[in-house]
Amino acid sequence: MDLSTPPDDLASRPTYSGAQIADYLHAIGVTNLSQDWVSGTHDESLHTLSKLQAHHLCTYPFENLSLHYSTTHSISLDVDVLYHKFVGKGRGGYCMENNAFFGTVLRSLGYDVTSVGARVCMGANGGDPAKYGNWSHMVNIVTIAGQKYMVDVGFGGNGATAPLLLRHDAVQDRITPSQMRLIHSSIAEHTDASQRLWIYQIRHAVDKDWEPTYCFTETEFLPQDYELINFWTSQNRRSFFTYSILMAKMLMSDEGRLIGAVTLNDGREAKKRIGSEVVERRVCNSEQERLQLLNDWFGIRLTEEEERGIKGTVTELKG
Repeated sequence: MDLSTPPDDLASRPTYSGAQIADYLHAIGVTNLSQDWVSGTHDESLHTLSKLQAHHLCTYPFENLSLHYSTTHSISLDVDVLYHKFVGKGRGGYCMENNAFFGTVLRSLGYDVTSVGARVCMGANGGDPAKYGNWSHMVNIVTIAGQKYMVDVGFGGNGATAPLLLRHDAVQDRITPSQMRLIHSSIAEHTDASQRLWIYQIRHAVDKDWEPTYCFTETEFLPQDYELINFWTSQNRRSFFTYSILMAKMLMSDEGRLIGAVTLNDGREAKKRIGSEVVERRVCNSEQERLQLLNDWFGIRLTEEEERGIKGTVTELKG
């Protein structure tokens, strides 16, 4: 008896049902999506992708609350678990959760999606901007009519706000006045300078310097790769996700433009930005204040069991 798995089955990835996708689209406020806009011309398909990304960013935050407000203090990348967490509970997730979930949504809609790994620049966390960490981030590459776009809904306040064409130094507007681009280059730590990665960079205004944020490969990462990456990122005590609460959600204007973001850094200081201006600031000195902030700014209301999960941990606010 031949027990080997057919090659086509090995390359298959899970998808969501039509009913699940309909509920997701309703949740993010995209209720008039036509399949023609997904499988139509390049421009139609790209327009739909951009709209889905923007609405997702404004609905589901980048957040690592499950590592602090839970009984298990763990992260699952199972697509059914992710669907329940996002659509069922109205929560968000950190990079691999957001991008694994969004990638499954796009694949269910008929997009050609490949998942790849990324290294976060140390400069993004106040370190040496010439150095990069381990493989700890996930992005999706979506191919439309032969053109490849980087799509990322899981990098928080400095993340990409629209699909980025894999083209060297093609500058794109982000949230005004900031801009973003990809650079195809080696990194300083490469022993083989002929190797190339795509480096995602941002600048906060046209007169500011470009800042490297992360770099990624075009080599596909498999689910078993992310199982390992997710375990390290969510459980290793050197990972800042385990000792800090981080959150970010984009803000959209009535006309459908991304105009700002709300963020929570180090679990205490929250800022609401419109463009580059901080228009509101809140500091959380107690668990009650932080839980109220989660509800007010991020639309997240935790269960009593989840709230108890932070008791006795390094991230609990004892004020």
